[in-house]
Amino acid sequence: MSSADPGTASPQPDPHDRAPIRLAILDDHEVLLDSLGSWITANALDFSLVLRAQTWLELVHSDNFPTELVLLDFKLKESVSIEARVRTCRAAGAKVIILSSLDSREARERALAAGAADFLSKSLPMQAVMDAARRVMGMDVETPEVRDWRPLPSGALNQEKPKLSHGEQEAFRLYVSGLSTVQVAEEMNVQYETAKTYLRRVREKYAKVNRPASKKAELIRRAAEDGYLE
Repeated sequence: MSSADPGTASPQPDPHDRAPIRLAILDDHEVLLDSLGSWITANALDFSLVLRAQTWLELVHSDNFPTELVLLDFKLKESVSIEARVRTCRAAGAKVIILSSLDSREARERALAAGAADFLSKSLPMQAVMDAARRVMGMDVETPEVRDWRPLPSGALNQEKPKLSHGEQEAFRLYVSGLSTVQVAEEMNVQYETAKTYLRRVREKYAKVNRPASKKAELIRRAAEDGYLE
């Protein structure tokens, strides 16, 4: 006969008591990386962001790698294929979610065939991204009350894409890739004032569709949402 008191129930572990999921992000755009990291740190307390990397080597050589989950940018400046990156993370024991501004069927199929758990557009609100991360990690997904003083990333609720001229698009791409306005002008072989005007018009057009882009960080976020980061 068991010596346990039949009237005393064994304590059941509370699933909410589990340690935060150890998370890494790989994205080669520094400002976007900081923006994503700041949002997660402030709003997704069930995840612990232990690694932010701008290059593949920085990720895999970190003492904090492997993590339980990696948010991985589909297209990097480095020549390491998406298949190699996903399979390396999976072999190390990390699950992978791809974040991409290139939301094509081919890109999605390549990533998922290599072993990625999900493929998400960078245009999604961060709340949706982290809910997908919770599903991948087998966690409950609850729609929280909107209590956070920090809003969703600017533009998350309004995805109307402004119509940019060819010159505006080119200046936009160059600027968010890290070039100064002077360097944009040199790369486009135009006058400085012309490049400055292109970028001013880009900001104005985003403002007209209620998607702020006055600061460089905001402009980079808009570029990520609309597929201008490559």
